Amino acid sequence: MANLLDSPLILATRRNHGLEHATIHILSRHFPGKPLAGHSNPGGFFILGDVPTDSVREAATEALARLLNGESTLAVHPGCGTNYVVAGALAGTLAWLGMTGAKTGRQRVERLPLMILLSALGFMVSQPLAPVIQQRITTSGDLGSLVIEDVYQIRRGVHRIITRG
Repeated sequence: MANLLDSPLILATRRNHGLEHATIHILSRHFPGKPLAGHSNPGGFFILGDVPTDSVREAATEALARLLNGESTLAVHPGCGTNYVVAGALAGTLAWLGMTGAKTGRQRVERLPLMILLSALGFMVSQPLAPVIQQRITTSGDLGSLVIEDVYQIRRGVHRIITRG
């Protein structure tokens, strides 16, 4: 698994994802309550939110410096889609397992309380698990030689951050 996570395109995406999260952490501090989101890829990331381009540039630059200085916890964000995927996958899988062996409609209805219980258990287990998956798989707080090449606005509420390294 480590070899796959360190392949060039995946590692670049993981590093950009970590920088995206750190940038959103910093922007959220400056614009409390403002809805923000992001999307990462091997060439950089997008910040979605109605904030000034200069603020995005400053936040990304600060985020890069802080991650390079060892603040790797900034790479994990509570609003990351990884959290939702882990919660849904665990809850759905456990609910599906609760249906094992149910052959009739009546048996399925009788298993509904079990499925709800298993789904809730899956959701509860996902709460501490999802940030670990973010930290170890979907993001990286170790940016290596990553640098920011450009920050610009595509249109109102959409900013592109280009990285290299």
